[in-house]
Amino acid sequence: MKKTLFDKVWDSHVVSSVSNGPDILYIDKHLIHEVTSPQAFNVLEEKNIPLFRPNQVVATADHNVPTENQHLPIQDALSRKQVTQLTKNCESHGVTLYGLGHPYQGIVHVIGPELGITQPGMTMVCGDSHTSTHGAFGTIAFGIGTSQVAQVFASQCVLVGKPKSMRVSVSGDLHPDVQPKDVILYIISKLGTDAGTGHFVEFAGSVFEQMSMEGRMTVCNMSIEMGARGGMIAPDQITFDYVSGREFAPKGHELEQKIAYWKTLPTDKGASFDTEFEFDAADIRPMITYGTNPGMGIKIGESIPELDDASFIKSLNYMGLKAGTNMLNLPISHVFIGSCTNSRIEDFRAAASYVKGKQKSPSVSALIVPGSQQVAKQIVAEGLDRIFEEAGFVLRQPGCSACLAMNDDKIPAEAYCVSTSNRNFEGRQGQGARTLLASPVTAAAAAVAGKIIDVSHPNGKI
Repeated sequence: MKKTLFDKVWDSHVVSSVSNGPDILYIDKHLIHEVTSPQAFNVLEEKNIPLFRPNQVVATADHNVPTENQHLPIQDALSRKQVTQLTKNCESHGVTLYGLGHPYQGIVHVIGPELGITQPGMTMVCGDSHTSTHGAFGTIAFGIGTSQVAQVFASQCVLVGKPKSMRVSVSGDLHPDVQPKDVILYIISKLGTDAGTGHFVEFAGSVFEQMSMEGRMTVCNMSIEMGARGGMIAPDQITFDYVSGREFAPKGHELEQKIAYWKTLPTDKGASFDTEFEFDAADIRPMITYGTNPGMGIKIGESIPELDDASFIKSLNYMGLKAGTNMLNLPISHVFIGSCTNSRIEDFRAAASYVKGKQKSPSVSALIVPGSQQVAKQIVAEGLDRIFEEAGFVLRQPGCSACLAMNDDKIPAEAYCVSTSNRNFEGRQGQGARTLLASPVTAAAAAVAGKIIDVSHPNGKI
């Protein structure tokens, strides 16, 4: 029987199945952070259950951490309590923790891949919806709730129904100014935020085959925004080269054996999917969102749709925008380049390449927030910090930062922020804040111009 990539990985991890019900799925790696783990640790202690396999758990502090003065005590009481509790829980249960001050600390979905913890063919979970990021390696990775976090703590397994399969293919040649973020925003704008409900998505076609691992992670990160349980891309030589040599990746003969297995994972020719979609890469251009969900996106310069729908109208009212207009030259006051979607070194190289020799608009506050301590070191080693600072950008320390307003990096009410994060919900970046999702290059261009411009159009270049 011909199998998909998803089927191969899922079926090899099923411990047992309930007739016409969920599977007991073995989990290779369990990633945790300070926000969704405390309650799960409490469950273990209340029931006097030991953590089953602490060596399979990796912890970091990322959501609530400040991005300034990380060497000082955290000022916010709740954030300080959560980070302190994570440290205590990890110490008492023997879990590896990359907390503040550790050279491996960073956003959970950035450090997993960069340390070689994330590997093809694995199953991975985390109490965070954007765990789908790791699917870029041909990994089944998905977010779980707090009760399921406790379940994995206790058994290294999770009880879950097998999703349906979907393949989204994008083939052809991309415009040179189109970034991976534009590709996934385009797909979600075409399919909507519920097209993937009940499915695991495999992204296929020449566009993804040619994409870097950083780009693939951006795409899989946002698969959850089309309603999918997760996203995957088949491992190939680009994957193997990325994993090889990383801190916790297999070495020597073990790596050779692993790669031989990883090469068997791609979808068999002729395997069927429950749902399929195909897109032409030539139709994609730099994208930006105009509403309050990631599906409300358009090519920069296109007109905002006109729909007679109450929720649509409510969304535009919140954003202070009008149907039938376009967003070119819309003044903006904030830019955020960071988050688990776009805070890897490739993202900052792309933004710095645009910014080099230019000056940020004086009306814009622009934050550069690396996804990890290692990315922060790369930024300095490559001189990108000087490029950003000379242009007037503010370089911060690693963390989730202005993605979700859980720390001090909040956007003021009614202010427009061009953000490289993954969600533009009402209040996502702060009460009343207006989020415009875009690629790092579009965000950098907006910071320089003080308004939305189209970097793919001659008139849009500064």
